Amino acid sequence: MLLDAADSQLVLVDYQARLMPAIFEGELIVANALRLARMARLLQVPIWGTVQNPDGLGPLLPELQAAIEAGGGRTLAKMHFNAVVDGLGNWLRPPVRKAPAGGNARSLPKHLQKAAPPEEEGRGAIVIAGCEAHVCLMQTALGLLEEEFDVWVVTDACSSRTERNRDAAFDRLAGAGAELVTTEMVAFEWLGTAEHPAFKDVLGLVK
Repeated sequence: MLLDAADSQLVLVDYQARLMPAIFEGELIVANALRLARMARLLQVPIWGTVQNPDGLGPLLPELQAAIEAGGGRTLAKMHFNAVVDGLGNWLRPPVRKAPAGGNARSLPKHLQKAAPPEEEGRGAIVIAGCEAHVCLMQTALGLLEEEFDVWVVTDACSSRTERNRDAAFDRLAGAGAELVTTEMVAFEWLGTAEHPAFKDVLGLVK
């Protein structure tokens, strides 16, 4: 099974100013997160962010916050480690369509009734990366799996304060059914072909 940009959303978890200096390989992790955000914008993949206890850990890193906003996304402030508990799942699902005011009346003959709009299926593949891998990233990914999203964890854009905690999170997520991928895997699966109009721009980001 491969990722499809048309069915994907990107979630960036807790790359916060006061947390990142303590993260193992933090600079590389942030660089890959920024690549993911820029690729998502090029390929019209919705982008979302989260921040854990922003009063204590500070805001999202400015470059990532700017990339999320440039892609039309928002950042969820949360206190639970699992962002789904604070409403992330609702952001990722399509809005429920409301019947228009003065719409179809059952009393009207069928030939006078307007056809109902098609149901919006939404984007069920969640590409997720963040910190700390064994806490907020893992708990949020598990929460999304419970909500029946397909979850793809970008391993080279995730980390923890220690390598052991990071690796334990990956083992647990793989066992729970998440797909483990890398930034370049995401890039080339979202593209699908070297003939994609954004191929050169995306290639420039991963090189």
